[in-house]
Amino acid sequence: MGVMRLGYVHTRVTDLEEAKSHYGETLGMKAVHAEGNRVYYKAWDEWDHHSVVLEEGGVGLVKVGYKVSRSTDLDLFERRAQQFGCITERMSKGDNVGIGDGVRVVLPSDHVLELYHEAEYVGTEVGVINPGPFPRHLVGVGVPRIDHCLVTCEDPETLERFFKECLEFRPAERVVESLDGGALLGSWMSCTNTPHDFAFIKGPNGKLHHFAYQLTDWHEIKRAGALFTMDDVPVDIGPTQHGITRGETVYFFDPSGNRNEVFSGGYTVYDDFPTITWTADQLATGIFYIGRELSERFTSVLT
Repeated sequence: MGVMRLGYVHTRVTDLEEAKSHYGETLGMKAVHAEGNRVYYKAWDEWDHHSVVLEEGGVGLVKVGYKVSRSTDLDLFERRAQQFGCITERMSKGDNVGIGDGVRVVLPSDHVLELYHEAEYVGTEVGVINPGPFPRHLVGVGVPRIDHCLVTCEDPETLERFFKECLEFRPAERVVESLDGGALLGSWMSCTNTPHDFAFIKGPNGKLHHFAYQLTDWHEIKRAGALFTMDDVPVDIGPTQHGITRGETVYFFDPSGNRNEVFSGGYTVYDDFPTITWTADQLATGIFYIGRELSERFTSVLT
């Protein structure tokens, strides 16, 4: 029983053609379906139908989807969410292209979370029989898979409690105002063995800070940064390293202003992993360990 991983991010864009160039040509995702004002993408090492949905008409997050281990998990998570006080509704197979029945939850942060068990199997670009380590003809960065997303919320303590009590996520790292009972400012939560599958920091409800793709190593992070320059992609910060999660990173923007990230490294989270705590006076070091400086843009630009 449990939530297995992030399955998809559905985001709005102002210009679908510009967005298709960014996600298809620069990041190297493959368009697998298009209908109306939406295009569905998957990365080369993902096997389910899609992991990113682009919808023309604004900016910001429409919803995120997380895949669960068994269909019976949906009943349990729905009941827990309702007991927590969240609005829920059932979604049917076909409501989302390539996705089976599920449960839609409006989080305490006003974000929409979808839980599902079944997804149409498409397969990776290298297959599962004697596969190569990567496809021969990668495009752009050639992102292999989606990794995590980070949002903002007015009440991080309540949102953290929801993910712990209802979905059994574990806080790998937290930022607090102080160690003597100070308020929670952010939480990086894991349902797998990575430092964060869903994260949030204090800010307005319903906003997206970024969603991220996993790369192999520091070399790939630097190469992605160079490609962003070649394609005139606005870079927010990086290449650099986080203190929180210890990952290597570049933050950048799609043509609509939605922040993306490429991320590598980090550490392994086991069931007995002790939560790491950062204090607010060290937040700049926690976010960007090398530069130890937070720009106003990084904390204020949201979609």
